Amino acid sequence: METGILRRVLKRGKRWHFVADEVPHLPERKDVGRALAPNEKPRLLRIAASRPEWEIAYLVSVLALNTTMRGCELKELRWRDMNLMGRTLTVQRSKTAAGERVIPLNFDAFSAVLRLRERAKALFGESLSPEWYVFPHAEGKSKPDPTQPMSGWRSAWRKITKAIYCPACGTIQDPADACCNEDCKADISKVRSSTAGLRFHDLRHHAITELAESQASDQTVMAIAGHVSPRMLAHYSHVRLEAKRNALEAISSRPSNQGEDGRETMGYDTNSDTNSESGEPFSSQVLEKNGGVDGTRTRGLCRDRAAF
Repeated sequence: METGILRRVLKRGKRWHFVADEVPHLPERKDVGRALAPNEKPRLLRIAASRPEWEIAYLVSVLALNTTMRGCELKELRWRDMNLMGRTLTVQRSKTAAGERVIPLNFDAFSAVLRLRERAKALFGESLSPEWYVFPHAEGKSKPDPTQPMSGWRSAWRKITKAIYCPACGTIQDPADACCNEDCKADISKVRSSTAGLRFHDLRHHAITELAESQASDQTVMAIAGHVSPRMLAHYSHVRLEAKRNALEAISSRPSNQGEDGRETMGYDTNSDTNSESGEPFSSQVLEKNGGVDGTRTRGLCRDRAAF
């Protein structure tokens, strides 16, 4: 990425061609992100909501999972971008021009916004300036500054993704050799979190994956998520295909051949449905009467064609 920036600067200055053949092309990451497993999303949110000091990380995670917003877009949110009556938010600044968009707020996202508004009122009073940031700088300290955006939530995010449940008592805690619960003290040295190493940007990837699995069109996904590269769209098209395949596989299983009265019933499989009840194959008389010389038309039609 750094080489790419330097290349664009030199191309603008008409100097790139002097060194282009000498600069090796380093391999780029091909992975597009990670989606959470079905049980990981509620687990992650439960852990994030378990401690007051993680509340901002929890709320920003809820917004990311329900709006597809990037971390940089969330940090730049101001109260003027919130339309509480229309239940929408507007992304004014993004990675690209395509990222500037209006996103409807579902129930979870709207609840998170209302909770953030109550926090802001508690910190700065009832009159919130539209120019203030939704996530103010240095929140959690003695003097947060709403005129500056939050720098990040990296420390809380790392602790949330690494946190584990004690298998014996269920206490949420940091990885350790023994459970922090004085009444438990179970050995948890080998317990690891399945979300350890999860990037915050992966929440955006998970949200778009859920949109794709809901059979949303590419146009709908791009309207909600903003800029999505062709490679990403191809990936989500694959996800969408797998969702369709799984849906069809769910209805392809042969139902039980035993009725409510305990008697055998006909199945849905073609091996049974194409046979008569007597077990004898269907008569070929109909085929002989209707089939033509070429197998596609009746003999009468073939004779009429020959007459012309």
